[in-house]
Amino acid sequence: MRKFSSRAVFVCVAALSLVVTGCGQVANLKAKMSFREANGLYQAQDWKAAAEKYEEVVAADPTDPQMLTSYFFLGNSYDNQYKPGRTNDPANDALLTKAIDNYKKAADVLKENPQIRTLSLQYLVAAYGADKLNDPAQAEPLLQQMIQMDPTEAANYFLLSRLYEDIGDYENAEATLVKAREARPSDAAVYTTLAGYYDRQGNFDKLIEALEARTAQEPNNPEAHYTIATYYFNKASRDFSLSNAEKAKYAAAGVVAVDKALALNKDYMEALVFKNLFLRLQANVERNPTRQQTLLKEADQLRNRAEELRKQKAAGLS
Repeated sequence: MRKFSSRAVFVCVAALSLVVTGCGQVANLKAKMSFREANGLYQAQDWKAAAEKYEEVVAADPTDPQMLTSYFFLGNSYDNQYKPGRTNDPANDALLTKAIDNYKKAADVLKENPQIRTLSLQYLVAAYGADKLNDPAQAEPLLQQMIQMDPTEAANYFLLSRLYEDIGDYENAEATLVKAREARPSDAAVYTTLAGYYDRQGNFDKLIEALEARTAQEPNNPEAHYTIATYYFNKASRDFSLSNAEKAKYAAAGVVAVDKALALNKDYMEALVFKNLFLRLQANVERNPTRQQTLLKEADQLRNRAEELRKQKAAGLS
């Protein structure tokens, strides 16, 4: 048997490593070129061609942090090709399966890129939504994971709450929004979202309670008070089960709220419009003719002032 010296073996191994390194560099360069081309196709919304190029990138098993985002963009390219509502179409179903697989991969490998990782999870949740797979059992743990990743991101609580609401789990839907309020007590959106939930549940008292809690956080925000007024108006004008006395009570409460908004901004056009509407509503249930005319006269003045402000705004004078 022919024997090789240790030096000869070393030279052979060194030469082989250069070949492997060279091949690795070429593969990496090709992957980078594919990544650049894929990004251009993605921006042009050529989803099919973009997916093909991103497949070339992920086939190279990239480690570069930027190129790792290919898993998300690949999933999204498949997702954008998927046609919701097209039944009995295996090819279409396969697109969503590929989208889900790559969103999961992106969420797994992009731990150092929280923005794209979060997007991956959000799109993954959407894939399990009602207009696609309609599988809330798969979406729930993902949303819980997103909340654990960032306990102060209110949007994730909102999504989880809506999921519970859609499946009729109203207790958890409300509890999740309460947790959002606890996590973001100064965020106006948590109060308005909670109010919207109570509105859909027909719980007017809790709706107002949620909005008043917001004004406690933002006492000098006229919009916060104005928002309360709009809900009082909807209650007084659209709830046909109310007696005239009840309508008058809600209208009066609405006037109080809108007056707080106008005290903070006397030229708040929308608040002027709503106070005008409240006064007309009060006039409709008022039995005293003199009082009725007084209410209508003030309503006319507010309407005219609001119209004046609208014209100024349209002319760029305010």
